[in-house]
Amino acid sequence: MKLSVIIVNYNVKHFVEQCLYSVLNSSKKISCEIFVVDNNSVDGSVQLIQEKFPQVHLIENKKNTGFAVANNQAIRLSKGEYTLLLNPDTVVQEDTFEKVIAFMDAHPDAGGLGVKMLDGKGNFLPESKRGLPTPAVAFYKIFGLAALFPYSKKFGQYHLTYLDKDKTHQIDVLSGAFMLMRKAVLDKVGVLDEDYFMYGEDIDLSYRIQLGGYKNYYFPETRIIHYKGESTKKSSVNYVFVFYRAMIIFAQKHFTQRHAKLFSFLIHFAIYLRAGMAICLRFMKRISVPALDFASILSGLMLIKYFYEKQVIFKDGGGYSSLLISIAFPAYILIWQVLVYLSGGYDKPVKLYRIIRGVFVGTGIILIAYSLLPEAYRFSRALILLGAVWTIVVYTLLRLLFHTLKLKGYSLRDVNSKRIIIIGKEEEFIRVNELIKQTSIHTGFLGFVNIDETKSTHTAYIGNISQVNDIIDIYSVNEVIFCARDISSQEIINYMLTLVSANVDFKIAPPESLSIIGSNSIDTAGDLYVIDVNSVNKTKNKRNKRIVDVLIAFILLVLSPLLFFIQKNKGGYLKNIFLVLFGAKSWVGYGNTVSAELPKIKPSVLSPADAVKKGELNTETRKRLNLIYSKNYRIENDLSIILKNIRHFGN
Repeated sequence: MKLSVIIVNYNVKHFVEQCLYSVLNSSKKISCEIFVVDNNSVDGSVQLIQEKFPQVHLIENKKNTGFAVANNQAIRLSKGEYTLLLNPDTVVQEDTFEKVIAFMDAHPDAGGLGVKMLDGKGNFLPESKRGLPTPAVAFYKIFGLAALFPYSKKFGQYHLTYLDKDKTHQIDVLSGAFMLMRKAVLDKVGVLDEDYFMYGEDIDLSYRIQLGGYKNYYFPETRIIHYKGESTKKSSVNYVFVFYRAMIIFAQKHFTQRHAKLFSFLIHFAIYLRAGMAICLRFMKRISVPALDFASILSGLMLIKYFYEKQVIFKDGGGYSSLLISIAFPAYILIWQVLVYLSGGYDKPVKLYRIIRGVFVGTGIILIAYSLLPEAYRFSRALILLGAVWTIVVYTLLRLLFHTLKLKGYSLRDVNSKRIIIIGKEEEFIRVNELIKQTSIHTGFLGFVNIDETKSTHTAYIGNISQVNDIIDIYSVNEVIFCARDISSQEIINYMLTLVSANVDFKIAPPESLSIIGSNSIDTAGDLYVIDVNSVNKTKNKRNKRIVDVLIAFILLVLSPLLFFIQKNKGGYLKNIFLVLFGAKSWVGYGNTVSAELPKIKPSVLSPADAVKKGELNTETRKRLNLIYSKNYRIENDLSIILKNIRHFGN
């Protein structure tokens, strides 16, 4: 056996499917075994692999053991002369395995090898080649010197940016996304260190390969696509802590005590600096638009009040109470903003009718509340109505400004209305086109580009692949989908590199798959088109779920004299009502189960299992019911579960 390919999968079913297709294509001319270690995925990964890839050796873990433990499970069973650790969110070229094995065979001093990696837009990923993160290298990286002087041999050591990315080089650290090693070397230096849960184990093993007397190489004569961040999001605060803590483990293990302490200090500094910046930026990003809306509306209301009281109400002097205005105006604006939010006015893409609807409803609530106030606290219905008009004007003008500035997510056109071309043969084009129709993606234009020179009679045909540059320009295309059944991975990567300056997004449709996969940048979780499911963590669903929770809580509070005495747990009844009102709980969810595999929602009083009156359910069944609930959320499901459990609100 020449090669053992090991892939650790965790809830990335569609990505591992595409990865396995490419691995099978790349291993046609060599003796190869493929292992997939699944770390207790709940997204159907295991079933997919069993059905579509029976030749794969599948190891099913009953818990998420982490990257190192899972890889080691397969390494110990592998029989290949070479061992390749491969991320599930990668696509390898058809020639990748042949080329890397030929290089290793020709270089007996090579213990490990990494390749040239590109992201989903065809951009080079700098982590394809890395230096050892010594305290000095970490200092240059943390304080930005590596970014300021990328071509300096002193400051550019973290990603070895001073080395030509198109030439073969000896390097220190291999990327865990593609890590090819001699099995004999692993037998000598040991497998992955299981002290690392995720991150850092590739650095540790790369260093031990060098300590064992072997060299690590960067080999750019074949390329892979690495969809950065599907399994883990690099911009998250959690990533910062996990990654840098892994660096501390490495320092304590391999550096002298003095250097380890210095490194640990730098890393802790970096952790709190990066985490603090991430939290502040996230807060500022979330509050900036509502704050701008608030300030703009308030400024206009003050001007309206000034002219209205001077020109209409108090022509002979006097004016409205400043105390009254300082309380009333902010209260009005907050009511309008809350109703605009509940109406979906802050959702993306922007829909002006949602904003107008929210302002109208908010105005109605303000007028009703106004009519109930004592006479001394009323001052002018006209100001409320004029303020409502001004609020709509402010929202409209600011959204037009955001649209003009092309701020992400603020286009007044439907952001899902894409101008797409599908490159492949006619049969596969028809399949992929039908798949797109079943997703939530709306296309402003969709054209068929044939890989053959022959002309197609299909109505969507606009040209062949040799004309793709002109087609993108003429039809203002912003997304290209490649049919992997008809085009090799190598050709896809070549086209991505050719078209990278065209500012288009790329996606790949694996054969016989229900997914279309792509990725735009390091910060995205990977662009994925699948048949649409109504997930519980969609913004609209979270908002609607909260509204239902509050309404049900108020109803139960009003009816408590009647319902209190039929509750099985009377003590928990009122407690749960107030916990739901204050947002600590939801009426329906996963119960008190905490699941890392499912979208995060609040603990709940009831769960889908409470809708099944068939005795005690086992853990696996409850997990499956929660998965179905999270993927196919409907308000009516919550109401149905609530109505079936009127006596269990105190759970």
